[in-house]
Amino acid sequence: MTIAVDFDGTIVEHRYPRIGREIPFATDTLKLLQQDQHRLILWSVREGELLEEAVAWCKERGVEFYAVNRDYPEEKQQDCGFSRKLKVDLFIDDRNLGGLPDWGLIYQMIKERKTFRDIYTQGNIPAEQNKKKKWWF
Repeated sequence: MTIAVDFDGTIVEHRYPRIGREIPFATDTLKLLQQDQHRLILWSVREGELLEEAVAWCKERGVEFYAVNRDYPEEKQQDCGFSRKLKVDLFIDDRNLGGLPDWGLIYQMIKERKTFRDIYTQGNIPAEQNKKKKWWF
């Protein structure tokens, strides 16, 4: 899978333009995802020197991204079809509806290919009630 990962508020606490403290287990989980053969793209509002600092911060902790703010490393803004909207399978972002789950849950969802609905209803609601309930997601 190709996964886009935000930096501020997702890998580290929001302290923009500074780099905040790491959110617990963020880099460990990203390394596990890479070991599982997922392709990670850093997708950040940061640009220039601030972006370079974020990339270096991750690299120092053993997380090297396939690409940064683009679909593949060689892509350039002047390329035909370039778009800041990445073509990925998943986005991990603190601005996601419902907020950022903890990194353990993120890993479980990706590894087991589960949705929020799967996680929240797993074993907690009998199947017959689950079928009758209307869900927003």
